[in-house]
Amino acid sequence: LNVYRVYSERISSTIAQQGPGATQLSLVRTMRSAKKEVLRLLIVFIQKSGPPEADPQAVAQGFIPPVLDPILGDYQRNIPNARDPEVLVLFTTVVEKLKSHVLSEVPKIMAAVFECTLQMITVNFEDFPEHRIRFFEFIRAINTHCFQALFNIPSGHQKLVVDSVVWAMKHTERNISDTGLNILHELLNNVAKTPDIAQGFYQQYLLALIQDVFAVMTDRLHKSGFKMHATLLRQMFHLVQMNQVTVPLFDPANAPAGQTNPSFLREHISNLLIQSFPNLTKSQVSKFVDGMFDLNMDLPSFKTHLRDFLIQLKEFSTEDNSGLFGEEQDAQQRQQLEAQQAYRSAVPGLMKPSEIIDDDL
Repeated sequence: LNVYRVYSERISSTIAQQGPGATQLSLVRTMRSAKKEVLRLLIVFIQKSGPPEADPQAVAQGFIPPVLDPILGDYQRNIPNARDPEVLVLFTTVVEKLKSHVLSEVPKIMAAVFECTLQMITVNFEDFPEHRIRFFEFIRAINTHCFQALFNIPSGHQKLVVDSVVWAMKHTERNISDTGLNILHELLNNVAKTPDIAQGFYQQYLLALIQDVFAVMTDRLHKSGFKMHATLLRQMFHLVQMNQVTVPLFDPANAPAGQTNPSFLREHISNLLIQSFPNLTKSQVSKFVDGMFDLNMDLPSFKTHLRDFLIQLKEFSTEDNSGLFGEEQDAQQRQQLEAQQAYRSAVPGLMKPSEIIDDDL
C-alpha cells in the first residue's frame, strides 16, 4: 500500500503540472503498471483468503479501513483517464468473497467509486469500455451479496443505482444490456423478499421500470434480450395484479374514487401504447394489455403473447424477427445435435475413438 500511495502521489503531481496528457508519458505509464500489479496482488489475496488462517470477519476488519484512502480516495480524486478499472475488480472481489462481513463498509466504497465512474461511462456508449463492464459487475455483486447496503446509502444514490441499471439495459452492447437486465431481475427478486423495503421501492420505481422495459423491448436493437424482457414484464405486471403492491402507483389526489393499482396500470399502459404506436387500434391494445394481466399465462405463453404483439408493430413488420425466437432456436439446435450424437453412437464405426466416452474409465 505504501508503494501504491507513493506512485499515486507522483502520478497526481505530474498530471497537475503537465495536464491530462501526462497519462501518456512513459514514466507515468510505468508507475500506473506498478499500481495495477499491487491491485492484482490484493485481488489474489482476497480470492485466496479463507478460514481457518483468514476468517472473513478478520479480513474485512483488517483489510478495508487501510485501503479506503490509498486506493478509493486516489480513484475518486483522479482524472477519469488515470482511474484504474482494477479498483472496481478489487472491490467486486471483496464483496463476492466477504459478503455480509463488509455490509457496513459498502456505502463508503460506493461513495468513492459510484458517482465518479457513472459520470465516465454515461457520456456515450464507447468510452471506458473496461470500466463500464467492471462497474456493472460491481453493482451486481452488491445486489447479490450485500443487498441491504443499497438502502443504507442516501436516497439520491439509490436513484442513481436504479438509473444506472436502466442505462445498462438500454446499452447497445449486448453483454452490458444483458447484465443490466439480469441485475434488474435479481433486484426485483430481492426487493420482493424484503417487506420493509418493497412498498417504498414499488411506489418510487415500479411504474418507471415497466415503461423502461417496454421501451427496450420495442427497440429493434435489443431483440436478443427478449426472454428477459418477457420475464421482467410478467413479474412486474403480476405483482400488481396479485395486489402485492399495496401502495398507490398513482397520485391519490388526482385519481377518481375507487381507483386501484391494476385499473390504473391497465389504463396507463394502454394510453402509452396508443400514443407510441399510432398504427395500433384500440381493440388490439386492449387485447394485448388484458393478456399482460392474465395470471394463468406461464412464461412461454407470455412470450408468445408479447411476440404476437411486437410483430404487429410497423417497426417490426418488415424486420428479420428471428432474434425474438433465439431461445427456441438454440433449443432446437441442441436437440438436433443430441439426436445426431445418439445416431452416431448407435452405429459402430461412425465415432472416432477420441469422441467415445467410456463410463468404466
